[in-house]
Amino acid sequence: MNRLSWVQEMNTLGSKRIPFLFILDFECHKPKIYPLDRVPDTVFYKCNQIKNYEVKGQRSKPLLFEKKPINIDVFKKGFDQIMHEILIGNSFLLNLTYPTDIKTNYTLKEMFNASHAKYKLYYRDRFIVSSPEIFVQIIDGKIYTFPMKGTINADIPNAQEIILSDTKETAEHYTIVDLLRNDISQVASNVTVTKFRYIDLLETHEKRLLQVSSEIVGDMTPDYHHHLGTIFEKLLPAGSISGAPKKKTIDIIKSAEMDDRGYYTGIFGIFDGANVDSGVMIRYIEKQGNNFKYRSGCGITAMSNMEMEYQELLDKVYLPIHSI
Repeated sequence: MNRLSWVQEMNTLGSKRIPFLFILDFECHKPKIYPLDRVPDTVFYKCNQIKNYEVKGQRSKPLLFEKKPINIDVFKKGFDQIMHEILIGNSFLLNLTYPTDIKTNYTLKEMFNASHAKYKLYYRDRFIVSSPEIFVQIIDGKIYTFPMKGTINADIPNAQEIILSDTKETAEHYTIVDLLRNDISQVASNVTVTKFRYIDLLETHEKRLLQVSSEIVGDMTPDYHHHLGTIFEKLLPAGSISGAPKKKTIDIIKSAEMDDRGYYTGIFGIFDGANVDSGVMIRYIEKQGNNFKYRSGCGITAMSNMEMEYQELLDKVYLPIHSI
């Protein structure tokens, strides 16, 4: 399915009020659209309360989870390239991502079953997503997005005060809120930031994290469901995992990263016949033969420190599994 056909398919299904699942990769080279009554039995999804499987969220056995990240020198090469582009004015925020090899005693399905997240996807024993990040929701004629930028270990003393007062994280959050407000303005009217920099708590198999988010809301036209594909084409890729200005930053990403992202940092979601719920495909593990790769990223700005960004890349390699 090419770019034109997935847009048309979403528009057609939406106009007929037929519920469907959509899975759109970062490059939109391999989009998948499934009416909900025709989702393959090798695909499992959860978008908040809408799901097609029994949610377990339990460990089947003690978890072994070993990270083998890229060498810091490899990361530095990409980081230096990004900083050059930022300093000459081609970008002012860029989400740089790399894969980390992981070794675990869990299968892909076991990791999926044990994880807790708002957005979960298991795709044909090829990859899983356990994401906390909303892309957009369209509920009762209003569109919502909740940009997430800024993460800190919740167990650090005064963690909330530290993350909310951090100059670099604050600037990055302002940038992504402005970017997503502009993105939403392409498809909605009366776009407003209704909440700014609030805190969510995330549980992982290693630690608890605080995540900084904001809320942006706009009004959709009454016939928006006739144009679902066109709407998502305008909004993609997600600003939170690309950067600003978006078009030029995406070109830089393609040059700086090791390979195509594929489904990582794409989006998936459900149209239930009336409303839309969708998430960003982060907390992403891909199966390659007998090996697993976990993709993660960090936001680079002119104020970024290379060692700290490398550590953020590693800190985001975790399973959202509650401790026993």
